[in-house]
Amino acid sequence: MTVQIRPAALDDLDLIRRLRLQRASWLAARGSDQWSTEASGLSIDYFAGAVSRAVAAWETWIAEVNGEPAATITINDRADRELWTHAELADALIVHYLIVDLRFAGHGIGRRLLAHAAALARAHGRHWVRLDAWTANAELHAYYRRAGFRLARVADPRDPSPSCALFERHVDDWLLEGGALGTRAGFPMTPLARDPIVLPVSG
Repeated sequence: MTVQIRPAALDDLDLIRRLRLQRASWLAARGSDQWSTEASGLSIDYFAGAVSRAVAAWETWIAEVNGEPAATITINDRADRELWTHAELADALIVHYLIVDLRFAGHGIGRRLLAHAAALARAHGRHWVRLDAWTANAELHAYYRRAGFRLARVADPRDPSPSCALFERHVDDWLLEGGALGTRAGFPMTPLARDPIVLPVSG
């Protein structure tokens, strides 16, 4: 099985919206309030608008397995509510909206997209991949730890954002564990080559 990572197109917006709704339902069934508007999560309409802007800015990516869309990620140099310092943002790319279709869960697709974020960071002289995770979702925190990230800190509890668990991973870590960081893509905030990046997926 192989995965191809390509820039998202406007035609993918419905897909990304469906993935978000699918995961939100899955989380709710497991007792998590992640992404619920009651817990100050983004409404689906606000989310769709944010992703639409990210797609237009060439910041969003789709992973395909055997030609079928399997996951999405948005990668840029911005963070919500200034969770990171200016210096931290200047030396990192930030991951947003990593969502794997439940049909492809457990096959390492999310980790491949995180490695893609590291490849983009390294290609443009950034040393860190950083992200904010839902503060109360311990299972999500464990996922990022298994993916090699460390908890940098939990942001000020007075911050109204529900995603204040700040995780980071140095791009060299992917090289140390034998992960290839080569990429033919351009910087995610500028128009990119349409050639997909093909990576093997085991498992």
